Amino acid sequence: MKNVKSLTVVGGGTAGLISALILKERYNIEVNLIYSSNIGIIGVGEGSTEHFKEFIDYVGIPASEIIKECDATFKVGVLFSDWIKNKKYLHSVIYPYSRTTGQYFNVYAKEISQNSNHFYPESHYESVMPASAININTTPETNQYHFNTHKLNDFLKKKATEKGIKVIDDDIMQVELDENGFIDFIVGKKEKYKSDFYIDATGFKRVLMNKLNVKWKSFSKYLTLNSAITFPTGDEENYNFWTEAKAMDAGWKFKIPVWGRHGNGYIYDKNFITADQAKLEVEKNLGHEVEIGKTFEFDPGALETVWNKNCVAMGLSGCFFEPLEATSIGLTIQQSFLLMHKLQNYDENVIKDYNKSFEKITENIRDFIVLHYLTKRNDTEFWKNILHLEIPESLKYNLEKWKTKLPISEDFVGNSNYSMFSAHNFIVVMANLNLFDNNAILQEYNSLNDQVKHMAEHTISSIIIDENTKKLIEHKKILQIIRDIN
Repeated sequence: MKNVKSLTVVGGGTAGLISALILKERYNIEVNLIYSSNIGIIGVGEGSTEHFKEFIDYVGIPASEIIKECDATFKVGVLFSDWIKNKKYLHSVIYPYSRTTGQYFNVYAKEISQNSNHFYPESHYESVMPASAININTTPETNQYHFNTHKLNDFLKKKATEKGIKVIDDDIMQVELDENGFIDFIVGKKEKYKSDFYIDATGFKRVLMNKLNVKWKSFSKYLTLNSAITFPTGDEENYNFWTEAKAMDAGWKFKIPVWGRHGNGYIYDKNFITADQAKLEVEKNLGHEVEIGKTFEFDPGALETVWNKNCVAMGLSGCFFEPLEATSIGLTIQQSFLLMHKLQNYDENVIKDYNKSFEKITENIRDFIVLHYLTKRNDTEFWKNILHLEIPESLKYNLEKWKTKLPISEDFVGNSNYSMFSAHNFIVVMANLNLFDNNAILQEYNSLNDQVKHMAEHTISSIIIDENTKKLIEHKKILQIIRDIN
């Protein structure tokens, strides 16, 4: 049984900072964070999931500070454009659409069974929000954000220092193990660092985990995207409330609004297009030239054991699929919350339980991302290839079951409590991809008692009335108000 009195996080990107802040908030232990100013951050994902709100609430960071200091904007979901011919759909889980009777999503059931075109149109948000939802002394009712990753990094470093975390700029040169294979100490250019426990947040380099000989498990037979280019575009008159994910010839392109500019990237399969060709396709799509900021390649997958000996891998070090649905930051948050309950007095059984939970979390993310590609699109060689990709057995089983019955929370009981996506997420995407048997869902809906059906009908009527009568305020105006408050 190991008692942890000191912890060193290696890596100063978002993953390292988030894990350090969460663990420092929980434990009265010495926490050091070592980063290298000579190494940049990937900085591709500039969006979060709703788990980011749980993180900032837990460590005591007001959302207004994120908006002011990290150029943040509000996010309600992801708008998928051209994944299905002549169709857009918004993956967003909002009340009252998500209202349930027991575990059953009766409002979704009514909409799906009637093949309603009012099912989450982007016009529900566009770039305005109900004025009634705005409290300028706090923030609107949303749990997701877009932000400038570099400014977020600087901001979290400042918060880490304020909370007593020692932030050190050094380059790690060597990792030394003891006779039992645990990390004994690490050697930087400036000095040697020794702790009871270590977190590897060094990204794709995996500086600590490579020394521990932990192997990478690839998911490339399910997810083929393996390369990316990123580039900025300018400011606009107003900002949408979503990340745009636009299907392209060999993958998809994201566009994320942050204060003063937009972050963009093209995530693609290098077997069908080169980086230069990807740039040309982007420029043709946008109608102007772009300046590429970063290019990189990746192998979607996860470590076989993310906790090994006295070290846990966080962020890109432990797992990376692709930027779709902004899972990287959300996974780091969930993984850190899981670790904070396991860290003290750990033994081999605790490590096994942690790795088992992590495997369930990554399986959940993998299946959800694969789901998005079941579009039947076949107009380019890339999309034709996608049609023939292997589907994970866990997803295949659930899709067969859910074709005639809406997913409910019970279907996810076998997953870790820290899994990122649940029944409502799968329902929204499946409905828009036409993966339900609408007649079967209608049968299921019609079997409900009249009171429950009346509740669903009343909910939808109320949404439509609200759409026509609510007072609206522009997204950019909301942000300006918050930025102006001292």
